[in-house]
Amino acid sequence: MRDALTMLRRDLRHNRRNPSTMFGALIAPILMLLMFVYIFGAATSLGTANYLAYVVPGILVLCIGYSVGQTAVAVATDMNEGIINRFRTMGISRAAVLTGRVLGTVLRTLLCVFLILLLTLTMGYRPHATFTGWLIVTGVVALSAFAAAWLTTAMGLSVRTVVAASYAALPITLLPILSSAFAPTDHMSSGVRAFTEHQPYTPIIESLREALNGAPAGPHLWWALAWSAAMAAAGYLWARARFTRPPTPH
Repeated sequence: MRDALTMLRRDLRHNRRNPSTMFGALIAPILMLLMFVYIFGAATSLGTANYLAYVVPGILVLCIGYSVGQTAVAVATDMNEGIINRFRTMGISRAAVLTGRVLGTVLRTLLCVFLILLLTLTMGYRPHATFTGWLIVTGVVALSAFAAAWLTTAMGLSVRTVVAASYAALPITLLPILSSAFAPTDHMSSGVRAFTEHQPYTPIIESLREALNGAPAGPHLWWALAWSAAMAAAGYLWARARFTRPPTPH
């Protein structure tokens, strides 16, 4: 734990010295929020205000995707600069090197999600979440970010260049778009609907939507937790396997 906290401080210092990391995680979700609400929302039968309430959960998950996407690049940069090889030779827990990076990503993601929520409030969004609902929102966002951070960490360890790492995390960024984030699945064709209803981010978005609307937790929440746990386990095992392998010569 002490080694993990040391690595967490290292990651937080990198974030403080490189504010572009936070900016990059915020700019795309903000632009998509403004575009979908004020351009597409006005053209729907829901109207701008109701459509804003509909898309907020999807924008929050989209923010997670863009935030953790920076992790793959950061890990690949560490690999190319040789610092990871140095960490392997030091008397510290190997798991702590990756855990500190993941925890830093989760904290950065929570901050980004909080800032996005503040922006939606200034746009007129008024959630009806209860105290329990806010706990569910926080827990689902944190667990989703934790799972995605492990996957992108593994991706960063698996590629050889920083440029490749920036593309490796695209599935994490694109999957929330191909979900119920911006349109109900009932309006989709059968093939697209089957995909969107059975991919990880649709139950995550729907569980956030239910919590923010003050609705009781339903099956979507349990599917969201199950998908997040599965992705976290897969990402952790993949990252650990890549990290413990002998370094590959470039």
